[in-house]
Amino acid sequence: MKKRGFIAGCMFLLAVSGCGQAKDAYFTEAFEQSAETETACVYEEEDTTKALPCFVYICGAVAQPGVYELPAKSRVYEAVRMAGGLTAEACEDSVNQAEEVTDGQMIKVLTEQEAAEAQEVEKNETPGGKVNINSADAAELMTIPGIGASKAESILAYRRESGGFASVEEIMNITGIKEGVYSRIKDYITVN
Repeated sequence: MKKRGFIAGCMFLLAVSGCGQAKDAYFTEAFEQSAETETACVYEEEDTTKALPCFVYICGAVAQPGVYELPAKSRVYEAVRMAGGLTAEACEDSVNQAEEVTDGQMIKVLTEQEAAEAQEVEKNETPGGKVNINSADAAELMTIPGIGASKAESILAYRRESGGFASVEEIMNITGIKEGVYSRIKDYITVN
């Protein structure tokens, strides 16, 4: 009796599930339709992105600064060429001439002097706007919350005597800067 019930149950399940063949065919067909739809969407996207011209403004150390129209997918060197080329004072490394232009882009070619000045400013800046206690002058040190003129002078004197700070924690060697002050200023200082 139990055997007949088991067999009847199995037959019922096979009948309901369609022996797996219809389901496999359904999923295969659904997958193929999905793939076709995705492919169609990709082609539609490619069709809608027409290659419109780009307008770029090129200025700085070029012979004829101005706004120029370039075909889509053009490169910076082509914009430089349209602007009459680089001047004698131009720093060729100030722009990536292989970069693809975008519509509305401003391309500024720096002179050698401008590039050197920008590099000097970048060298003096520290990450996150922190004050480098190994290179800052008294005025910069006083921009740190809690550091006045006397502590700034103490920091400069310590730096002269010891050759600089090996870590930000070393600032606690300065008279008047202990755990409390250090905890308030540690996020504003660096030794890079």
